Amino acid sequence: MRQFLVIAMLVAVAPALVAQDPRLEARLDPATRAAVAALVDSARAAGLPTEPIIDKALEGTTKGASSDRIMAAIHTLSADLQAARTALGPTAPDGDVIAGASAIRAGARPEILEQIKGVRGKAGISVPLAVFADLVARGVPADTASNVILHLAEGGASDADYAGLERSVARDIGAGAPPGASAAIRARVSTGELGAAAVGGPPPGVPANPKDPKGKPASRP
Repeated sequence: MRQFLVIAMLVAVAPALVAQDPRLEARLDPATRAAVAALVDSARAAGLPTEPIIDKALEGTTKGASSDRIMAAIHTLSADLQAARTALGPTAPDGDVIAGASAIRAGARPEILEQIKGVRGKAGISVPLAVFADLVARGVPADTASNVILHLAEGGASDADYAGLERSVARDIGAGAPPGASAAIRARVSTGELGAAAVGGPPPGVPANPKDPKGKPASRP
């Protein structure tokens, strides 16, 4: 009986919630819409950014995912957002929480988010965490990427430094360098632990002018 009442309450409340975002009403079936709206409402009450949850649900409909898959995806996302919010604190900007959730999804431990925030202070963490996710996507192990991002923060790296690291690692990987080794070495270059002569060139063991698969010298941006 109690379970029936809870379901009935969700269905009754959902239309009022959905009315706040017509995108859900237009693209989700009533049952999925009610479940998504209830989760969005819970996330909002917990102080979590809700736009990523709505976007994820809409992404699922665009890809033709089933209701079960959509709900599983947004529950996972909600859990990642909650973990990021817990690590970063109740006053952290939504942008940092969203970046934190993406980093957690990519393999970052919540305590790393807290450490980076403590070092970076008012400089913010959105850019460092976005670079973390990019490094992992390029094949850098999550633990290595975490150490690199934190090491740069401790060295006073700016957002531009993080962006430069990301570009350099991408270039090195394209030249044939192991992702983890490239990230670790580029971090040391960025913090000045390696000499200026290393800046702009590939890590040791990677040709300075690699060739593409056709045997022609590869251009460097």
